[in-house]
Amino acid sequence: MQFFESINLNQSAESIEIEASKDYPIVSRGPESVIFKISNEQCLKISTSMEQLKLEADGLAAAQKLPSIPKLYKVGTNYIIREFFDGPTLKNYLRNCTYLPETIAKELLAIIKGMKKAKLMMGSDPLKHIFVLGNEKLKWISPIKATKENPPVPLTLLNDLKGILLQDSFLEHVKNLDPGLYNKWMVFIMENQVDYKRSAADAEANFENLTHNLIGQGRQGAVYRVDEEKCVKIYPKQSHFLKEREVLLSSQHLSFIPKVYETGPNYILMEYLQGPDLNTFLKKQSTLPEEVTVNLLEILESMRSSGFEKIDAPLRHIFVTGQGFKLIDHVYSFSKKQERPLELFRNLHERKFLDSFLDQVKVINPQIYTEWTSRPIPLSKEEAAKEVKKICKKEKGQRK
Repeated sequence: MQFFESINLNQSAESIEIEASKDYPIVSRGPESVIFKISNEQCLKISTSMEQLKLEADGLAAAQKLPSIPKLYKVGTNYIIREFFDGPTLKNYLRNCTYLPETIAKELLAIIKGMKKAKLMMGSDPLKHIFVLGNEKLKWISPIKATKENPPVPLTLLNDLKGILLQDSFLEHVKNLDPGLYNKWMVFIMENQVDYKRSAADAEANFENLTHNLIGQGRQGAVYRVDEEKCVKIYPKQSHFLKEREVLLSSQHLSFIPKVYETGPNYILMEYLQGPDLNTFLKKQSTLPEEVTVNLLEILESMRSSGFEKIDAPLRHIFVTGQGFKLIDHVYSFSKKQERPLELFRNLHERKFLDSFLDQVKVINPQIYTEWTSRPIPLSKEEAAKEVKKICKKEKGQRK
């Protein structure tokens, strides 16, 4: 029996525990899957989601005739073996580009047309699933068999390109390379622009129809790009909307709070934050810049002095902009008691920067360092949840 046929997978959304041979290095890990390099030509993907694995296996099988698709060698109950590519993802390749190369645009158009012919979907984060080989040839590693009719426009791809400021450049190439296709796309985009005031009346029903403008979605709401300077957050739950509106409107004087332009029945129109989130920024750093620590401390101290109950600044919620750090997602900032930035600690630990961060804090603000380190710092969600419960219980006892 091959090692991968007996791998013991922990069915957790947080992590996947794997017993594997050291001869097969892990090249990628996600919340439900792990990819091993098993030779210079082949890699192995193991997944805890049988449904997702089947969609991907069916997609690869259906697209084997397309030149951009990796060879599919074998499909098992919890794994697939496909062709391995040693090259950067398209997202990393384009990271410092201010204009999309025409060769890349041609390759992307070929993938899009092949995808439509084979009735495939790109799925989320397509730029991370497209690899760049020699002569800027592209390989799309995760085609998914469509479970419903695809929109006439590659919405997830356009959204990804918009995120790195290359959507307009790509559309300009499409206009020159295939004017007819470009016109069809523009008609669809114009007919499906975000009307956030109308969407506010039926937020949940409109989420799926506005995916080409979607820049973020979670349990608290979905955020759509409105124009170059503004975005709108639409909330399915009125309670979430009311809580975050209170925080944002009462804290406009704080430098780390996004500017609010307008609020409605269940939406907030605010500034669009141009720049990477701090988690992405730190992935490129070999050491923790002291400037980052200084900015984080300023945010956390401002939160405390301004009456915030939840003192935290998760890396994915902080954006590095030309106007400084901006912190998003404030639904629980006034309502959930938390004295220490537990998620920030855990994020920095995952990036291997927690020790450096605390060392810098000790020099900059010895008092806050002592407060944070006077008891063990929890480095898991379970430990953090227990600490928050203790705080809430203590607060409840003091109120009696």
